[in-house]
Amino acid sequence: MAKPKMLITAVRGKFIACLLLPLTMFLGCTPQDKPSQQVSRPVKVARIGDEAAAGVMSFAGEVRARYETILSFRVSGKMIDRPVEVGDRVRKGQRVARLDPTDYRLGTEAVNAQLNSAQAERDFARDDLTRYRELLNQRVISPAEFDRHDTAYTTARERVVTLEAQLSQATNQLQYTDLLADRDGVVTGLEVETGQVVAVGQPVIKLARLDEKEIHIDVPEQRVAGIGLHQKVSVTLWADGNRRITARIREIAAAADPASRTYRVKATLLEGQDEARLGKTATVWIPVTTSPRLAVPLSAVFTPQNEPGRPRVWLVNEQASTVHSVPVQIGETLDGELTVVSGLGSGQLVVSAGVQRLLEGQVVRVPEEIFSAVRERDERRSVSHE
Repeated sequence: MAKPKMLITAVRGKFIACLLLPLTMFLGCTPQDKPSQQVSRPVKVARIGDEAAAGVMSFAGEVRARYETILSFRVSGKMIDRPVEVGDRVRKGQRVARLDPTDYRLGTEAVNAQLNSAQAERDFARDDLTRYRELLNQRVISPAEFDRHDTAYTTARERVVTLEAQLSQATNQLQYTDLLADRDGVVTGLEVETGQVVAVGQPVIKLARLDEKEIHIDVPEQRVAGIGLHQKVSVTLWADGNRRITARIREIAAAADPASRTYRVKATLLEGQDEARLGKTATVWIPVTTSPRLAVPLSAVFTPQNEPGRPRVWLVNEQASTVHSVPVQIGETLDGELTVVSGLGSGQLVVSAGVQRLLEGQVVRVPEEIFSAVRERDERRSVSHE
């Protein structure tokens, strides 16, 4: 009895399998749900801009005179007068300090007296030589006797020349007791007070010219390459608000300061000499002169999992509203959460948010104002061509 039951069960199983096989094939051939249409994903985009072309660097500095001279006496002595103070304006040739001239006046008088005596001896020797020349012609004296008187006259004459030079030197030293301004300017420093004994060449007064002023700034070593010699820059004075003054880069230090590791840069003012008083605080605005650099938001850069170390960005095809990734090279980081990249073109549209959720060729939805700006740009171009 067991065998017929097992046989019946096996027959039923084969029968059910035969019924299920066509059904399965039928279901497999029956169309399933249609593939869902690709849905456009809204994205945030950014237009690639040239950051360096419109950028400027600013550095704080101080107004100084281009020519600032330290006046010193050319002789030593005790200073008895100093009629100027810091901030006084002086004219060329004006006396700004004076030494006690007594010793130099006495020296001049002594040399002058020696010169008078030497001139008298010279005149006597000249007249005497004339008489002896007549005696030589009459053969009353020998030629050797005449030569002695000729030598005496030459000695007296040269001594007069020597004393005249000494008198000129003594007169100059007497005049050097008056310290005169060698140019128009303003007194910016005093090193010696009345009553002090000063040595030759010791600093006494610092005098600055007012006809040419400049701004001294200290530039970090990573920024000095972006500054060009003779480049025009703008200067604003802290006391005068936002008024811009034109200046020109006159000098860039060849070596960095050993303490601050900065380079001294000097900008000569081309205007506003009266407003820029010495010592005022100023800001120098220097346009960036480096080659153009393209910058994108930091959030626009991503690295695929299958290609680590190869950053990419999503470029938006503005006609088809699709995206495709392109490799880029990352540069320095700029202000405003931007980074410099290479491998892109200025004006291209990149996805700046949600870059990890996009697929190659995916349709995206760009904000309407982006397309409005593009349409307006195209219309302006068509009008200009017409």
